[in-house]
Amino acid sequence: MSTTPAAALRGSAARSLADDIRGRTDAELTELLLRRPDLARPAPSDLTSLAARAGTRASVQRCIESLDRAHLQVLEAVLVTGDGSTTDDVGALLDDTDVSPQVDRLWALALVWRASDGWYAVRTVSEVLGPHPAGLGPSAAEVRGPVRSPEQISALLAGVPDSATAVLDRLVWGPPVGVVSQELGGSDGLRWLLARELLMPVRSDPSRRGFDLESRVLLPREVALVLRGGRAHRAVELQRPELLDLEIGTSAVDGAAGVEVSDLLALVEEVTELWGPAPPRVMRAGGLAVRDLRRLADSLDVPGPRAAWLAEVMLGAGLVADDGDVVPVWAPTPSADDWLLDEPGRRWARLATAWLVSTRAPHLVGSRMGSNPVSALGPDVHWPPIRAMRADVLAILAELPEGHATTEESLLARLRWRRPLRNPARLAAAVAAVLREASWLGVTGRGGLSGPGRELVAGGGADQLAGQMAELLPSPVDHVLVQADLTAVAPGPLAGELAQLMRLTADVESRGGATVHRFTPASVRRALDAGWTADELLDALRRSSRTSVPQPLEYLVRDVARRHGQVRIGGATAYLRSDDEAVLETMLAERGLASLGLRRIAPTVLVSTADPESLLESLRAAGLSPVQERADGSVVVTVAARRRATSRRTASGPLPSTVDTTYAGSLVRGLRSAEESARARLGVGQPVLEPTEPVVTLAALRDAAAERVGVWIGYADMAGRTDRYLFYPARVEGGRAWGRVADSGVERGFSVHRITGVAPA
Repeated sequence: MSTTPAAALRGSAARSLADDIRGRTDAELTELLLRRPDLARPAPSDLTSLAARAGTRASVQRCIESLDRAHLQVLEAVLVTGDGSTTDDVGALLDDTDVSPQVDRLWALALVWRASDGWYAVRTVSEVLGPHPAGLGPSAAEVRGPVRSPEQISALLAGVPDSATAVLDRLVWGPPVGVVSQELGGSDGLRWLLARELLMPVRSDPSRRGFDLESRVLLPREVALVLRGGRAHRAVELQRPELLDLEIGTSAVDGAAGVEVSDLLALVEEVTELWGPAPPRVMRAGGLAVRDLRRLADSLDVPGPRAAWLAEVMLGAGLVADDGDVVPVWAPTPSADDWLLDEPGRRWARLATAWLVSTRAPHLVGSRMGSNPVSALGPDVHWPPIRAMRADVLAILAELPEGHATTEESLLARLRWRRPLRNPARLAAAVAAVLREASWLGVTGRGGLSGPGRELVAGGGADQLAGQMAELLPSPVDHVLVQADLTAVAPGPLAGELAQLMRLTADVESRGGATVHRFTPASVRRALDAGWTADELLDALRRSSRTSVPQPLEYLVRDVARRHGQVRIGGATAYLRSDDEAVLETMLAERGLASLGLRRIAPTVLVSTADPESLLESLRAAGLSPVQERADGSVVVTVAARRRATSRRTASGPLPSTVDTTYAGSLVRGLRSAEESARARLGVGQPVLEPTEPVVTLAALRDAAAERVGVWIGYADMAGRTDRYLFYPARVEGGRAWGRVADSGVERGFSVHRITGVAPA
C-alpha cells in the first residue's frame, strides 16, 4: 500500500536527519533547496550544516506554515504515532487513507526522516506544533499511567456514567488538559474517571499525592483515540475544497481589466501632475498626513482607500519617494518622467510587478497600530505576509479556466485549507483587500484572472506583460468632442500635447471607456495663468475637437479672459492697480480682505502690507482674477516648478532572494564536493569538523542533548590550540554547553563561541 522515497529504497539506515540528508541524491537535495529556499541563503558550508539549518526552529516553523491542511494533518499523525511509525500506522489515524504521497512530500521537505524502523519527525517539529498535536495529550506511559490496549479501554468506557461522559466530551477533541472547577471537583463522574485512571491528575508539585480541587486533569492519548474512534482529527481533510466555478467569459474579463488599467494609468499621471508642483510633507514619524491623503482622494475623485493604495503602488514602483531634504516631501522621482513617456503596456507592467512583490499592505492604512493610526507611505504599512497572500490568491484564481471566476467565500475556504496556520481573523480582511487591489490593477476583471494577470502569476517578463496588456488597452486618440454643456468627451486615452492641454484647461468629471472633462472658470484661469491667451486657447480647442467649439465655451473663455488681469499686483511691499475704480472700492469695503492691510494711494492704486504671493492667493480665494506684474508692467507667467525627489528613502521590504534550479544545483555540487574533500583529508570513518555557523553549532548540540547521543566537537583553548572531543551534551544554556566527555563521569562546560566544528559521533 505505501511507497517510500528513494532514500528508503536504497536501504540507508539513517540515524539522524543529517544522515538522511547525506544519503539523498543530488536531485533530491536540489528539490529540498527549491522547496525551502531559506536553507540556501546564505549558502551552508557542507551537508552537515545544511541538515543542522533544516532542523532549526525558525526554518522548520517557516516550512510548516507553508503546509496545506492535508500535509499538516499527516504530520500531526506522524507525531501521534511516535518514532519509528510506518506509513500504514499514520494512515490508520486518518480513516485508513493512503497517505504515502503526503509522507513523501514531508520527507522531501526534511520535516521527517526515514530510519531502518520507520519514520521520525524532526525534533523541532513537535516544538513548533506544540505539546498537543491534533489536540491529543501525551501517552499514559509518559504520565506514569497504566498502559492498556484499545480493547481494555473500550471495556472500561462501556460502563461510564453520564456525569463522566460530560467530562470526557470536553476533553476528547482537545485541549486534553482541563482545570478542575469548584463544582466539578466533587462530581461523581470525575472521581469515577480518576479512580479508573482514564483521567490522570497533573500537579505542579509532583511530591503531593492524592487529588485536590487545585489539580488539573489530563486525558491520555490512548483514551482519547478510543473515544475518537481511532481518528486523529474530527474531520479528515486530505482533499482540497472545490472552488465555486462561475463562467464570465474571456472577453468580459479582459474588457473589464482593460478599463481598469486605463483608469489606473490616468490616475497615476494625475498624481504626478499634482505632487510635482505641490508635494505633500513627510510627517515626522514618516508617511503621509491624513489631510494630505484626503486632499489627494478629493482631487482624484476616488475613495480614501484607493488613494492610499495608489500612493503605495507608486512608492513601490519608484515613481514617488521621500526626497530626503531638510524639510522632506513626497515628490515624484526622475523615474516618473521616464514612466510618463513609456508606452501604456510597459507602464502597467512596472506597476503590476511592484505590487506583486511589495511587502506593504495598503489596506492597513487608517487602522490603529497601538495608539497611533497607520498612515499611508509610513513604516507601519510594512507587513511581509501580504506578499505570500497575494501569491496564494492569484495562484488559486489561476487554477480556474480562462474567463472563469469564483466567489470570495469559496476562495477564502480554499485558502484556509491551503494555509491553515494563518491568523483567520486577519486572513479574511487581507483576502478581500488583495481581490480589491487586483481589480483596481487590472490583474483581474469581474473577479476572473485576466490574460495579463495570468502572465504575471506565471512570472512573465516585462515585455510579455506589456505585450498582453497592450492588446486590452484602447489605442490613444488624437481628438475630443467638445459639447455645449461645457464638457469635452475623450473617446479613449489621450496622449502627448492633447493630454497636457486637457489637464491644463479642464477638470476630469468622470472616467471610464470615455473620459469626460469639464471646463470651469477656475480651469480656464489656470490656462491663462500659464501664459495662454483666449484666442490661443480657443484655436487649440478647435484643432483638437471633432465638433465645433460651442458658443457657451467661447463665452466662458472670453469672459474669464476679460476679467483676468483686471487687477495687477506688484511688490512694494505689494501694490494693486486697476483702471476700474469700482473694483478697488469693493476690495476696500470687503471685510474678508481686511487682514491684507489695503490702503488707497491713488484713484487706481492700492498698497498692501502682504507680500505679492500672499496677496495674489487671497484675492483669488475671494473670487477675483488678479495677475502679477513685473516692475516694467509685463505680466508674470506663473508656471509651477515641478519638484523631483533625488533620493529614495522608502519603507518597502527587500525583494525575495531567488533560489532557482541552476543556483540550487550548483550549491548541491559544492556541498557534495566539500563533504568528500573533508573526508578525504581526515581519512575514512573520521568525522568532518569543518567550521560551522553558530546557529548550526547550537542546533547540533541541542539535538544531541535531546536525543542523548554524543557528537564530535572541535574546541579552541585559550592558547589557540584546537582539540577534538567526543562530547555528550546534557544541556545548552547561557552560551555554554554542559555535559561529559567520552567516558568521563565529570560534567564539563564548553563555550559555544570556541567550538570550531560539530559532527555526529
